Amino acid sequence: MAGGWGAKAQGGGMLLALLGWISSCVTTFVPLWKNLNLDLNELEVWNMGLWQVCITQEEGVVECQAHGSFLALPPELRISRLLMCLSNGLGLLGCLLAALGLEGWRTCEDKPGRKRRLLLGGGVTLGMAGITTLVPVSWVAYNTVLDFWDETVPDIVPRWEFGEATFLGWFAGAFLAAGGLLLACSTRSTKTATPLAPACHQAPACHQAPAAPPLAGGHHLHPRNADLVI
Repeated sequence: MAGGWGAKAQGGGMLLALLGWISSCVTTFVPLWKNLNLDLNELEVWNMGLWQVCITQEEGVVECQAHGSFLALPPELRISRLLMCLSNGLGLLGCLLAALGLEGWRTCEDKPGRKRRLLLGGGVTLGMAGITTLVPVSWVAYNTVLDFWDETVPDIVPRWEFGEATFLGWFAGAFLAAGGLLLACSTRSTKTATPLAPACHQAPACHQAPAAPPLAGGHHLHPRNADLVI
């Protein structure tokens, strides 16, 4: 029963980890972290990401321009770039480590301890990837809320709002963390107990006296006629 639960936990954990890693990569590169609708020109929608700003017009034409300088970006966008790239790398490494430690793979079958360590290491790495995804997304969302409700800015000034990538990043971080937790917990069910020696309580062979060693010349010594041997 424990082994069956461990296999299901590993399968579910790997599925969540892969979904989270893919979503994290998409979140990193899409320019949908912030959205801005201009009241003066409602036909244009501005979208901002970590790497570029895009303008979507009514005809469906999208024009994108990369950020001019890394140092000119706000602090939350600069640090978010680094953390999201780190999250993508940790997610990939965690998936590879966890895949090598799965029960269905033949890798290190003769070394179950190593497979458990690989699985545990993959789960911990995926958990770290989930944290490094949630932190920048939540930081950008927090600053967006502060700017939106800033009373010092006139009401006629357009305000940035949450983009689709913000919600996708939250889901990605949650999937990575949940997948890593499942994979790490599944290592408890993969522990194999050391086989015990067979009991020897009622087996007749256990109470038999050991046979006497043979004598030279092929003759055997019997206890009843041992005094006859010269």
